[in-house]
Amino acid sequence: MDEDQKDHLKSYGIAFWTLKNGEEVDWLLNYRGGSFMMKYDQKVEQECKIRGVSYEVIPDAKVTQILTEVSDPSVNMDIVKLQKAPKMAVYSPKSKLPWDDAVTMVLKYAEIPYDVVYDEEVINGDLPKYDWLHLHHEDFTGQFSKFYSVYKYAQWYNDDVKAQQAMAKKLGFQKVSKMKLAVAQHIRDFCAGGGFLFAMCSGTDTFDIALAAANTDICGPMFDGDAADPDAQSKLDFTQTFAFQNFTLDMNPDSHQFSNIDAGPYRDIDQSRDFFTLFDFSAKWDVVPSMLTQNHDKVIKGFMGLTTAFNKDKLKPGVIIMGETKTANEARYIHGEYGKGQWTFYGGHDPEDYRHAVGDPPTDLKLHPNSPGYRLILNNVLFPAANKKKQKT
Repeated sequence: MDEDQKDHLKSYGIAFWTLKNGEEVDWLLNYRGGSFMMKYDQKVEQECKIRGVSYEVIPDAKVTQILTEVSDPSVNMDIVKLQKAPKMAVYSPKSKLPWDDAVTMVLKYAEIPYDVVYDEEVINGDLPKYDWLHLHHEDFTGQFSKFYSVYKYAQWYNDDVKAQQAMAKKLGFQKVSKMKLAVAQHIRDFCAGGGFLFAMCSGTDTFDIALAAANTDICGPMFDGDAADPDAQSKLDFTQTFAFQNFTLDMNPDSHQFSNIDAGPYRDIDQSRDFFTLFDFSAKWDVVPSMLTQNHDKVIKGFMGLTTAFNKDKLKPGVIIMGETKTANEARYIHGEYGKGQWTFYGGHDPEDYRHAVGDPPTDLKLHPNSPGYRLILNNVLFPAANKKKQKT
């Protein structure tokens, strides 16, 4: 999984396919970019050829040599055994909206199967069926991504508002914001019970904002028909959130920002200088962040989104920063625990499209098979397959 690999992204699909077929996979942390090793099987070799994935067939003596090298206490490497393919779910609307989801695109490209769930399935209690849940371009505050000022006359926007209002009514909620809060609380409980949550873009901060605002109304009349609570800020409960605290809401309906969690609107970084760096963790002691940062490149191109980056001073104690833009004092890739489960938040919308706008065509991943930014997503996909004992840090 170093520079010799022709298709890093599809390699994760091979590892997932092997797990689905009942075989284990050894993830060699920090060995040649975080390589996968598995028992030789002609079917696996054939699948690599079909998918265009580079591979090496090595003799038993070489296997022993690699295991000895990786296990050496003096080197920053380790072995994590992947044992069972996780059951995957993506939280996504069933209707077509004019933007794309980086996670579903890379899952399809890597040929990793997943189910699509949305508000009805979550409220009806389907989440415990899954090991892994992804949230992407979603607004859990009930403000319809704060697109009102720009897209209030767009057909797709009005169709989406009507569809969400109809679903809220069907599920017994008076407002979309109340339905989204209940969804966020179900997702919170899924994670607390041992599930793994991965979120990108506005699925990160709006999730925490919704949980913090459970006892107040932060939506203006253009979103829910009545005025927001003028004392909403003072009623936020930061004990309910996963990652963020002490943030200030942006109550302006014409602003695309939800709060000052997101550093995006204030960034003074030209695209040519917009990069973030992955931290080096101890593979033998900090196993979880080591798995989640496996890559062939430690410097990742930045990319924008409704939520681009996280202000460090809004992070809760205990949140692990795995990727940062140090010059801007912002976190881009963070991780933490909640109850028995774990979560990862990744800022930005599309790792290979710097400023992905509404209506832009989807990224063709055939042109980016070695994308280190997309590879971070796939680290999270395989993470729940790891031996639980090896996940302890």
